[in-house]
Amino acid sequence: MTKLSVNINKLATLRNSRGGNVPNLITSTQDIESFGAEGITIHPRPDERHIRYQDARDLKKIVATEFNIEGNPVPKFIDLVLEVKPTQVTLVPDAEDAITSNAGWDTIKHKDFLVDVINTFKTNGIRTSIFVDPDPKMVEAAALTGTDRVELYTESYAHEFAKGNKEAAVAPFAKAAEAAQKVGLGLNAGHDLSLDNIQFFKQHIPSLLEVSIGHALICESLYLGLENVINMYLHRLK
Repeated sequence: MTKLSVNINKLATLRNSRGGNVPNLITSTQDIESFGAEGITIHPRPDERHIRYQDARDLKKIVATEFNIEGNPVPKFIDLVLEVKPTQVTLVPDAEDAITSNAGWDTIKHKDFLVDVINTFKTNGIRTSIFVDPDPKMVEAAALTGTDRVELYTESYAHEFAKGNKEAAVAPFAKAAEAAQKVGLGLNAGHDLSLDNIQFFKQHIPSLLEVSIGHALICESLYLGLENVINMYLHRLK
């Protein structure tokens, strides 16, 4: 089975846009887990424009499934992860001003840095994962850092899938997954996975342990839930 970890960043963005506490992240997280999600993912950024560092502390108290914190391991982020001690930390090389993650690690160039950071987390009992592009060389080099898993950056898959190039879209990911198996790494995936493309991806990546999905899942929830909510309003107005 591949676990579904729901990224709740978009809920925090919506909350922050009004300055209040709606939607309530604690209640939303508990609901998401009660609906069957097997993990909760957050990606706090230095400017805290969606998930705030305090959210990580508050969520740690109530998450009953796996708790995954993603981010660039700058000192402030490392301190937060060591304080909260989530189930998993996913290292993502995103710039401070990045709208969203847009590349995986060069695990060859940054090997020494990653070794030090990963050792710090693993010493504290935190499972580690490295965000990488679907390149077997990057996956193989990731194994030399001591990480437990890699997370394949799936934007290129989603883009090509939407153009109808399904087989070509998934091919590099199948090769990267094979490389991960050969070097003994667990395999996660995330970014732009959706209801449209997730099944085909899973069928071709049988070793997939976990997917982290946020933007598409929240958008799809709006689309699929709008009719119900509109009718509830109409009922109350009659």
